[in-house]
Amino acid sequence: MNYIKLKTYQREHREGFHQNLALRTHRALSWLDRAEKAEDQDSKFIYFWISFNACYAVEIDQHYREAEKSQFTQFFSKICTLDEENIIYDCLWTQFSSKVRALLDNQFVYQPFWDFHNGKIEEATWQESFRAAKAKAGISLANQDTVTVLSIIFNRLYTLRNQLMHGGATWNSGANRAQVKDGVCMLETLVPIIIDIMMRHPDTLWGDPYYPVVGV
Repeated sequence: MNYIKLKTYQREHREGFHQNLALRTHRALSWLDRAEKAEDQDSKFIYFWISFNACYAVEIDQHYREAEKSQFTQFFSKICTLDEENIIYDCLWTQFSSKVRALLDNQFVYQPFWDFHNGKIEEATWQESFRAAKAKAGISLANQDTVTVLSIIFNRLYTLRNQLMHGGATWNSGANRAQVKDGVCMLETLVPIIIDIMMRHPDTLWGDPYYPVVGV
């Protein structure tokens, strides 16, 4: 599934879309197109994330991480419920099983690790939190809980997103190649699936876009 196929479907069916869905998917597809054309992994990751955010359309201040996690869970719960063919489920447990586990074992995409290095929490605090988070993720993987696993994955990718978008990493740096490469791999598969699911359920309420179109 790629931009061309999704754009073709969008053109054929957009007259039946609610204006909120029409705007979300129009924006998401424009960034998906740019992501597919990008030549480096950092750019791909950023553009794929913007495409996802156009679907998700929620940006919460860093002081509200718990609320953000709840928003992720709500969004993915809706997406997975509408995924009648279990496409996302199949991707996670056939295509991405090893990448998901590698991401969960990577402290560099775990925000409390950076909170410790920035002097906000003690070392023992982040380490215990990391062990508990991995245990919870392991249970979710064992139970094949797609919604929880997706939420955990995207929370880890959100930390990576912050590193790149806020200048916390060097372009094309060798220090974070593994997580960027795996992140791109997952986003370039999952984001088109999410857009497709949204477009095939135009009667579902997707909410107001975070930045609506406002006339000058």
